[in-house]
Amino acid sequence: MRLMALQVRFFATLFALAAVQVSAGEPGPALLKAKRDAEARGFLFTASHNEIVSKAKQEGKLRVVVSLDAGILKRLSEGFTKKYPFIQVQADEIRGIDAYTRQLQELKAGLAKGIDVNEVDYDYYNDYLPHLKKVDFYGMAEHRVIQMPLQMVDPINRNIVAVGSGIQVAAHHKKLFPAEGVPDGWEGFLSPELKDRKFALGIRPKDVAALVPAWGLEKTLDFARKLAAQNPIWVSGDTRTITSMLAGEYALFFGPNYDSVLRAKNKDKLDILGHKLVEPVIIRLNESEGILATAQNPNAALLWLEFVASPDGQKVLEEGGPYEGSVFIPGTVQEKAVRGKKQSLVDWRHYDKMPDYMKRVVEAYGFPRAEK
Repeated sequence: MRLMALQVRFFATLFALAAVQVSAGEPGPALLKAKRDAEARGFLFTASHNEIVSKAKQEGKLRVVVSLDAGILKRLSEGFTKKYPFIQVQADEIRGIDAYTRQLQELKAGLAKGIDVNEVDYDYYNDYLPHLKKVDFYGMAEHRVIQMPLQMVDPINRNIVAVGSGIQVAAHHKKLFPAEGVPDGWEGFLSPELKDRKFALGIRPKDVAALVPAWGLEKTLDFARKLAAQNPIWVSGDTRTITSMLAGEYALFFGPNYDSVLRAKNKDKLDILGHKLVEPVIIRLNESEGILATAQNPNAALLWLEFVASPDGQKVLEEGGPYEGSVFIPGTVQEKAVRGKKQSLVDWRHYDKMPDYMKRVVEAYGFPRAEK
């Protein structure tokens, strides 16, 4: 019996050692099959995290150009360098339609050189795709070669990661508009009490268009027409409008960014600014990034994307944004805010369609068009 017990312990130890060896980087059959399948579709797929790190060490450099704030990029770079001290990082901010348009023109002309990780703005999402390296982020995340929530990765194109997210809320001036009067649902903004310049509404309809996942396109467009018929106060820019609201110019604001409202509340010493998470809570993917086809340091780029999606990277977005961590990361402000609530999530099925949704909503608003 003692001999048999010893044999059992011996073979159990062997199996444990084998499991450790696999988890330490030895690819199993499922992982090897995923690699073969990805490569058959023209994707790059590395089956070992250690191999990614080894190649990144040989590269030694990384250039990042994305829409995150320069201060956040500085903190991310510091955290990344602490984890991978053998990679020299240069991270720069790019923001605005003009900047994206100019960069796309440079990409198409072959003039954009020396960039590894790049912003993939949803206004030009499909235009960026031909200029991105086909790295199977989704497959590698699915098989835990890299560590990031699958919801962050485009499952269709497989080579783009949304490292952040955004929520739209209703904001109000507490002294001009009581909290109990703020609608619980977005259709409440169609009430007769809110007709004729009772609330501010942005002319860029990232909020209303993001109701399509929950309502469908036709219901959303019908809502947009009725919303415009309420004769709202048309505004541009969340931060500017919230500042004006604090000054008493607006009582109620439809659909500002949740993080913008929270940042303003941090500075609101008079406790004037209030907000409500109106249902269905509008959630949008933000900060989508990919690796350019011309990237000279693709493995370092892959480690960067993994780091930004990690708890350490998301902590920087939470604290430095602040409040810009992904809704898919447990414990972030946004994740906790939407728990148990009805949602309209602009996920990857809708992400590249948002420009068309917004165009259709603008048409439904009935803005005058310039004559040709």
